[in-house]
Amino acid sequence: MMVLLWIRGVLARRFLRVAGAAAGIALTVALLAAMALFLANAGASMTARAVSAVPIDWQVQVISGADPDLVGKALSEAAPVKTVHQVRYADVAGFEARTGGTTQTTGPGQAVAFDSRYSSNFPAEIRPLSGTLDGALIAQQTAANLHVGPGDTVSIQRIGLPPAEVRIAGVVDLPDADALFQAVGLPPQAAPQAPPDNVLILPLETWRQVFDPQQKARPDTTRLQLHVRLAHEALPPDPVTAYTFVTTAQHNLEARVAGQALVADNLGSRLGAVREDALYASVLFLFLGLPGVALAVALTFAVTASGAARRRTEQALLRVRGATIKDILLLSAAEAAVAAIAGTAIGIAAASLAAIIVPGLEAVLGVNVPTLLLVASFGLLVGFIAFLYPAWRDARWATVTAVRRTVSRPRAPLWQRLWLDILLLATAGLFFWQSASTGYQIVLAPEGVAAISVDYKAFIAPALFWLGMALLTIRLSAAVIAGNGALLRMIIAPASGPLAPVVSAALSRQAGRLTIGIAMTALAISFATSTAIFNTTYNAQARIDAELTNGSDVTVFGTTDRPAGAHLVALASLPETAAAEPMQHRFAYVGADLQDLYGIDPARIGRATGLSDAYFSGASAAGTLALLAATPDGVLVSEETVQDFQLQQGDTINLRLIDARDHQYHPVAFKFIGVAREFPAAPKDSFLVANSAYVARMTGSDASEYVLMRSKADPAALARQAASALTSDPSLKVTDIGQAAHLIGSSLTAVDLGGLTTIELGFAVVMAAAAAGLMLALGFLERRRPFAILAAIGAKPRQLAAFLWSEGLLILVGGMTFGLLSGLLTAWMLVKLLTGVFDPPPEALSIPWLYLAVMLGLVAASVAAAVWSARPSAGQAAEQLRDL
Repeated sequence: MMVLLWIRGVLARRFLRVAGAAAGIALTVALLAAMALFLANAGASMTARAVSAVPIDWQVQVISGADPDLVGKALSEAAPVKTVHQVRYADVAGFEARTGGTTQTTGPGQAVAFDSRYSSNFPAEIRPLSGTLDGALIAQQTAANLHVGPGDTVSIQRIGLPPAEVRIAGVVDLPDADALFQAVGLPPQAAPQAPPDNVLILPLETWRQVFDPQQKARPDTTRLQLHVRLAHEALPPDPVTAYTFVTTAQHNLEARVAGQALVADNLGSRLGAVREDALYASVLFLFLGLPGVALAVALTFAVTASGAARRRTEQALLRVRGATIKDILLLSAAEAAVAAIAGTAIGIAAASLAAIIVPGLEAVLGVNVPTLLLVASFGLLVGFIAFLYPAWRDARWATVTAVRRTVSRPRAPLWQRLWLDILLLATAGLFFWQSASTGYQIVLAPEGVAAISVDYKAFIAPALFWLGMALLTIRLSAAVIAGNGALLRMIIAPASGPLAPVVSAALSRQAGRLTIGIAMTALAISFATSTAIFNTTYNAQARIDAELTNGSDVTVFGTTDRPAGAHLVALASLPETAAAEPMQHRFAYVGADLQDLYGIDPARIGRATGLSDAYFSGASAAGTLALLAATPDGVLVSEETVQDFQLQQGDTINLRLIDARDHQYHPVAFKFIGVAREFPAAPKDSFLVANSAYVARMTGSDASEYVLMRSKADPAALARQAASALTSDPSLKVTDIGQAAHLIGSSLTAVDLGGLTTIELGFAVVMAAAAAGLMLALGFLERRRPFAILAAIGAKPRQLAAFLWSEGLLILVGGMTFGLLSGLLTAWMLVKLLTGVFDPPPEALSIPWLYLAVMLGLVAASVAAAVWSARPSAGQAAEQLRDL
């Protein structure tokens, strides 16, 4: 009965404080639950995207003399197999063709044969460009080298046997050539081998007729592979677990077929990269989410602590009337139960609502009951500690006389006397400098090793910085307020006017309470600012990464025979086109190495695509392009080529390019003027960038194989318009930046932090407004008696408003100043520490001005609402004094 009476009295007299504590617990539970759901779904999304992006899961190469049927049986026993197809390879000395009265020859290559229905189960391996798929098919680059097309005859230079001739039925592209022709059985640390430059695809019967004799004479020149698609539905949703599942199955197969077959685990390699991204998602959860959780917990404790003086007085009265410590703790536990249970229930409900509203969370809501129960338990624990610990501490250590003392000598807390805030900031700076300057990787995923780890030392710097800034905010705010100096009077002057000296003196007596309000507001604004800046920077870099992969918002890919540049006028006139620029894509030999060469107009390429300074070494993007424009025969070379050939700037490089007039490779002199680390649409390793006008003049062809297009609004809409305009030429391929973002992301960019940051940014705004408004309102609640006394002795409403608005302005200015500074520095630190997330690293932080303006506006509105609600009612001072 006593507990029920106490609860009823608490809800009647201290409802705002109980509601504030419940709100803090609800924020804690909701944020933790929503982020846990996001993390679980992020892992499942990474696995699904990674698996779908692997054209061939396993390539099992049967050793010469082994029985393919036995290998196939072992395969079905070792792993959940969905489909298996046989692929036969043969090495050739070269190809030869006679066209237009000339004879063209190539170097060594390979002839491949797929079994029936291969293309239906592995459709990504062959992309038709011209002709039909019924008969012998020739790869695009080989067709260009031999200058042949459908209907022409190609002579196959067999090894150790006379040549054999086949008629070409079609020209194709091999999008997955790197995996299709990879060397099976190499150790994980071995460098990948480049695919052959010359490839012919034959029907299986034709391949047998041509190469069965070569296989008997030179069995080392032919090989048989089994291309395997595993049952993806059998894979665990977590990337790390899926990686372990696939690699364990691979090892099982290798044990079963020892000496009979070799295995290339493409799926395991892809999941091996994804597990690193999964750990990065966990890292982002810790970096971005835990400060918000800590802030919500701190807000809960601050709300319960705001009525400490009144609580101690009530406890003293209870003890005078015979209550024991057990009785006091029982009443506090009842109050805690109301706030904790209500807050936890609201938090779980809010997380469930977020799971419905925020894309990507609903899929895992039903399978995360243990996680939600754990989060709910944490919320209940926070609530009970926030209420019970202060009650136990006061009842255990404070005497009744000391508790009822209204005036006490202020004493600086221990952390201020030890200068702990400065020590924390200095230590954070030291750890940050050590981490950021050594080029470390926060996520460690050794290739070929199942274990993966996070360098958790990287969390020390931001954690110490966050704590140090909070304590420094309290120190500086307390110094300004308690000092009652000119700075305090200047801050409150707009609200207090001529009463500034009196108001500042009154505020200086409330330094402890006000500094807590400023610190909580600053922490909330800092959390919102750092999260928003990191999210905006991340999204900007994710788009740059996707644009780098695709080339531009929309890119039309063609060939030298069927260049996309021939349709430039039509593409540039599309309604959604903001700019369209042609770009050449040729092939050039650097020594014996065949590389991609891109011909551009340096003065205009920037209209259609973004060029970051990080793409170039030793100079800015603008400076490098200006130098290329001023050097007609200039060439930009990739870092790998510079290292491989020991090049120095100014060197003359003789590149062999195919001449359109005789279809033969001829040396062309270029001047090495700079290094390109990356370039739109270029591969990651080796490539060249030159002036398109010079390439056209030296090769006799001004064909531009690619067209880069900038969209006015929606790239996907522009891609659809471009595809419709190019229906007459099906060999042209149109891709947009959204498709590239899907392909490059296993991955964090594919998972899209939008779900995580939508949750966090929403909570950040709520917490920022709550921290400012709620702390101010609770402070006013504690000071109702002084305000009522002032009103009773004749203070005018305008004079009372000066005290209220000055206090609100002080918390607002202090919280915004320290919060924005701390948030900006925290975001900069996060971007530096999480460099591995960005490719390329950002040149500068991206500031979300609109979000920050809205957030600060809501904080100001919450302060104004708290001040407005605290105004004493006119003519009711006496009644208020009797109630208080």
